Amino acid sequence: MAIKVGDALPQVAFTVMSPEGPQRRTTDEIFKGRRIVLVGVPGAFTPTCSLNHLPGYVAKADDIKAKGVDAIAVTGVNDVFVMNAWAKASAADSEIVFLADGSAAFAKAIGLTVDLTERGLGLRSQRYSMLVEDGVVRKLNVEESPGKAEISAADALLNQL
Repeated sequence: MAIKVGDALPQVAFTVMSPEGPQRRTTDEIFKGRRIVLVGVPGAFTPTCSLNHLPGYVAKADDIKAKGVDAIAVTGVNDVFVMNAWAKASAADSEIVFLADGSAAFAKAIGLTVDLTERGLGLRSQRYSMLVEDGVVRKLNVEESPGKAEISAADALLNQL
């Protein structure tokens, strides 16, 4: 069953890159007591994610944060090294927190997976955006197709804040 507005995020661990190397960060460590915009993508470096979805959040980061958002995070079913390379390549590492969900544990736990095996990508996250307040989902926008970034785009979420 997919997560919905009013649900608490499940307790899982992401991997983030730090100056000391890969670090595990739990859902509570990231979201508890904070107002976070979380963006889910099928994969780092994929065309829609890299050319449309992520750049919108980078461009609108200041506007989003001005609405009382503590941080913007992006998660995808990629390992921490790929997510870190994507952060650097997109020049987004100063604006966005990159959360690696390498085994799709978070995507599975929130019920937002998509099987892209036919495209050679395996099990991935659906494309979505959500506003999370103190670990509880307050807004949720899930795309019907992984190739679209419309209802989950930065402008769409900004209009909901």
